[in-house]
Amino acid sequence: MAIFQFRTATEQVADYLRGELSRRRWSGQLPGSNALAKELGVGKSSIESALLLLEEEGLLIPQGTGRPRRIELRKGPSGSARRVQILLRGKCDRTRDLMIELVQQLQLAGHAAVFSAKTLDDMKMDVKKVSRFVRETEADDWVVLGANREILEWFASQSQPAYALFGRQSSVNIAGTATLKSPALARAVQRLVELGHRRIVMLSRPDRLKPKPGLFEQRFLDTLAQYGIHTGSFNLPDWEDDPADFRHCLDSLFAHTPPTALIFDQSHLFFAAQQHLALRGLAAPQDLSMLCNDPDPVFRWSEPAVSHLRWDSRRLIKNVVRWVNHLGHGRGNRRQSLIEAEFVEGGTIGPLPRVSRDALNRAYPATAEQRDGHSF
Repeated sequence: MAIFQFRTATEQVADYLRGELSRRRWSGQLPGSNALAKELGVGKSSIESALLLLEEEGLLIPQGTGRPRRIELRKGPSGSARRVQILLRGKCDRTRDLMIELVQQLQLAGHAAVFSAKTLDDMKMDVKKVSRFVRETEADDWVVLGANREILEWFASQSQPAYALFGRQSSVNIAGTATLKSPALARAVQRLVELGHRRIVMLSRPDRLKPKPGLFEQRFLDTLAQYGIHTGSFNLPDWEDDPADFRHCLDSLFAHTPPTALIFDQSHLFFAAQQHLALRGLAAPQDLSMLCNDPDPVFRWSEPAVSHLRWDSRRLIKNVVRWVNHLGHGRGNRRQSLIEAEFVEGGTIGPLPRVSRDALNRAYPATAEQRDGHSF
């Protein structure tokens, strides 16, 4: 289960300084708190509190009142730090609690871990652009988040070690960690069917659908078929990886035979859809059921609580840190591991709505006549 904490100004300053220290921006001594406060545009008290945190971690050594702190970067497990580039799927991943914690734990282990300057989305998930970027970037190891099979196969063919987080790593000879979510998804679909739902749609990232649906997406279709539900493109619609097209896809789904339950691949898609549908007067669980395939710390603060699949992110972080540590000892490996997810039934799913027709006619009046004759 991902652990969520609101990050204070002190913690954010500590994160920034920790990253700059790992990049070897300063050597010997750290600039004074006045200079840092001016550079970062924050209060001196926040700077001092952040510096105390770094002292507790052993990254800084105090040398007395009025004297600059000495930098004490830890050596890696093999005697030297590994330079780890974390290639994210998109820019929004920089603010994910999971990825922030991963960088921190790698840095605390003595490694110089940073987010790459570009993301897979920046490079259009294009293997030629990725290969050029990797060759131009200094790194000992790469951690790659949410890549497609072609990109992971390219990393697997290189001499430089790489670790896959999620993505289409199945059958690729690369070290990695993924989540085993199919059994939990099957339980979620079973629950939706028990509640009366038949028109169940899952919106997955476009790259998960090409050239054919991934194993997880196919398991979703197979589970629907087990309950006698005819499956097709309606249940697993294709859309361009673009916010405007995502909203257009949602509207298209509700134009004729609207879904009664929506499942989303990632939390940002869940929140984007929740907002879009709310503007049209549709809310879960009154008018439809909504579920997310990934955990998000914000779910705990939502009302109603979001139904989702949950897994232990701490194991993932531990796996990555151990892999980098072993590389430091000259013990590389390409083992893959799975973290099993569980279905958490929150308040965004419920019985099949009885007033769907009225709600939908208000939300999409232009298509109301097209829905005549369909049962809800």
